[in-house]
Amino acid sequence: MYKGYYVSAIIAAAGMSNRMRSRINKQFIFIDNKPVLAHALEKFEKCKYIDEIIVVAREEEIEYCKREIVRRYNIKKNVKVVKGGKERQDSVYNGLLALNGNASIVLIHDGARPFVKIENIVDGIEGVVKYGSCVIGVPVKDTIKIVDGEKGVSNTPDRSTIWAAQTPQCFSYDTIMKAYKSAREDGFVGTDDSMLVERMGCKVKMIMGSYENIKITTPEDIVIAESILKDKEMIFEKRDFLFQSR
Repeated sequence: MYKGYYVSAIIAAAGMSNRMRSRINKQFIFIDNKPVLAHALEKFEKCKYIDEIIVVAREEEIEYCKREIVRRYNIKKNVKVVKGGKERQDSVYNGLLALNGNASIVLIHDGARPFVKIENIVDGIEGVVKYGSCVIGVPVKDTIKIVDGEKGVSNTPDRSTIWAAQTPQCFSYDTIMKAYKSAREDGFVGTDDSMLVERMGCKVKMIMGSYENIKITTPEDIVIAESILKDKEMIFEKRDFLFQSR
């Protein structure tokens, strides 16, 4: 437990994977002989401050997820697998309803982000303690253009003020539950969890994440993911070689 807080992680893994053009859910695609979702779950399992993990999966994939992901990869940290909803927002809400009654900090993570770092998870928890709400993200590298309906450039915002939001997105339990209930009552659908909190007038802090924390969405992302893992292996091999040469 993190200094008196009960920290819960909701892993959203109920997507349809339409852009992946795959017969199976993108979270179950193997990267380096391990499913994408397993890579993500292991990071939360290894983080000593996480007290429970709620995996939200498609109803027809719940038993597969329990058997081939949770049990096969030894995910034990008070883990539950619950049914997702029609949209991601519905799925996360189902995850919120399944939380332990002691939950005080909630981290919401995309199951399709396999390379989240444990240090970023810890930073997110600390961000909630300090600021109440925070989002992991990175500054954009490209110049962003705002275009109109005819693809004409209408504005070029200052790149220094633009960050790409990632996950986990991290909140106090009371704040995120209130935000989700408010959105459901108003019929509002946001593009991420932070947006629901922002619309209530709450300040959300941006916390530096990692450019490796990519989301697996298209077939091209699999190639990028394999490249990231290959680079990591080369770094470890070089480190081991230098250590053994001493």
